[in-house]
Amino acid sequence: MRKRTLVLGAATSVALAAASLAGVSLATTASAAVTLNNSDVTANLWEWNFRSVAAACTNQLGPAGYGAVQVAPPQESVTLPSSSDGAHPWWEVYQPVSYNIAGRLGSQAEFSSMVTACHNAGVRVYVDAVINHMAGKNNTVTSGYGGSTFNPSGYSYPAVPYSYNDFHHPNDGYCNDADGEIDDYNNAAEVQNCELVALSDLKSQDGSVRTKIAGYLNKLIDLGVDGFRVDAAKHMAAGDLSAIKAQLHSTTAEGKAAYFAQEVIPGGGGDIAPSAYTGIGDVLGFSYAYGLKTQFANGTLSNLSGIGSWSLDASSDLTAAMVTNHDLERNGSTLRYQDGSTYTLANYFLLAFPYGQPFLYDGFTFSTSATGASPPSNANGYVSDTSCGNGAWQCLTQSTGIKGMVGWRNTTRSATTVSNWTNTASNVIGFSRGSLGWFGVNRSGSASTATYTTGLADGTYCDRITGGASTGGCAGTSVTVSGGRASVTIPANGAVAIDVNAKSGGGTSSPTVSPTTSPTSSPTPSPSVTSSTTQVTFKEYATTTWGTNVFVVGSIPALGNWDTSKAIALSSSGYPTWSATVTLPTGTAFEYKYVKKDANGTVTWESGTNRSYTTGTAKTYTLNDTWK
Repeated sequence: MRKRTLVLGAATSVALAAASLAGVSLATTASAAVTLNNSDVTANLWEWNFRSVAAACTNQLGPAGYGAVQVAPPQESVTLPSSSDGAHPWWEVYQPVSYNIAGRLGSQAEFSSMVTACHNAGVRVYVDAVINHMAGKNNTVTSGYGGSTFNPSGYSYPAVPYSYNDFHHPNDGYCNDADGEIDDYNNAAEVQNCELVALSDLKSQDGSVRTKIAGYLNKLIDLGVDGFRVDAAKHMAAGDLSAIKAQLHSTTAEGKAAYFAQEVIPGGGGDIAPSAYTGIGDVLGFSYAYGLKTQFANGTLSNLSGIGSWSLDASSDLTAAMVTNHDLERNGSTLRYQDGSTYTLANYFLLAFPYGQPFLYDGFTFSTSATGASPPSNANGYVSDTSCGNGAWQCLTQSTGIKGMVGWRNTTRSATTVSNWTNTASNVIGFSRGSLGWFGVNRSGSASTATYTTGLADGTYCDRITGGASTGGCAGTSVTVSGGRASVTIPANGAVAIDVNAKSGGGTSSPTVSPTTSPTSSPTPSPSVTSSTTQVTFKEYATTTWGTNVFVVGSIPALGNWDTSKAIALSSSGYPTWSATVTLPTGTAFEYKYVKKDANGTVTWESGTNRSYTTGTAKTYTLNDTWK
């Protein structure tokens, strides 16, 4: 359920490089790749504009093996130069004024071009479909982004067209409520036939309304759309939604029924329970997301072995699983990107554990004191192109570790159960997926070394978290399996994942490097340097503004002896995780901190005490930190 603040108002980021959009034509119909990726993983690129989604499919999602991308509502919505949440709040797109594809995310030509680009990259396209309602009845503006006009209080939307009798009203025989709005969320008749915070509720029992809704969805399918996230599905009777779905065309890419993931928030039973909708399609996994927050926030990962006994919304095969979405990250009921490494680890687990179809979320960054604010956009509300290096957008789906875990999940997907579950500690676990892959995660502040039964054949494997999505080998940290067992060091607040498609030729990745307080003690003398060296990868989760980069500096010469002019620049390629691999002596204790440098050279130290670490004799180490 989205934010429903109604409007009583009056009627930048750097563009993607041209090369990012190369080959994306302005077709009017969509075509499909010969073969779409065989993956159940979806990247939910919420409120990214169509040009940016096309670039992400081409350059990131397709090569990484994602099966689908979800895009925000594309239809024409109300345009709000002012509102209770400022100009052009994000929730504009959930107040349609027509079914024309002419909204703040782009034109129909750009939408069609995006679908074609994604299909050519092997990625399906799912659309967030707003079909329960139109705009708010108490809007004072009367036009949308494409120029369509409407009469909010008169329930007139000529561009569809809809008129007064196409909507529910107080005491009309459907909504038996004096003010016409939902007051009792346990009352199915109110939930499904009255207005959700004054949003004009369509009379989906009516055959002509159903046909118009189906017409909109069919227009999208004919443009190549492969499925839908059905917004506010709980507020439509399952029978009405089923009748609408029965009118839909087969998809153009694969010639099958469109995928449905329905928003049915738990609460209330009977006709408004998630189970009432599973005959239509999947439901969003709210209860699973709530459970993941509880266990990862508390560091009680050992409890995850009991997921099968949780009270979940639906079975695995009928769940669109998630760590968060745009509503949940704003109300704080789930983990969100501000939770740093804990959030990242939960997303790794989402991909590792065989429950549901994973939907990985990337929206835009926001202040928890201004949760209704607009995404980055121009003065007229049109959303700016996404840049993953300027701190305005979440880009977890493009990070090395997540793309590596997409590859890991695709490799292990046929193994539908877990085995060899090991609780090294309450906050350190490991398990295998048959004989195809092993995964371990450490939700603690110290590295953990233990021996695990992996289920894998003997050999040398390389870690997907540090190595990424490549198959047939990767550049990640090596893990040797002997007798089916492996001694694995899982970094602090980190994870390790190995599988049969990332074997041999391992080693340590050496990413190229680029770009509030000082150390808590004076620089310490450099320790003596041994003749042996190890590769230490520093990973820091830190959001920045455009032009600001992250560095690591420390108490030994290889880390600049606390001289920020000699600090090691971290790469932003996995933003918001910055990383660099540094050659350090083995058997050496050192202190370190991260700093930010802006375009003017101003240095900002992270707060708190110095971080410390001691290298051993291993060939590689990875330090996973979060800006403090």
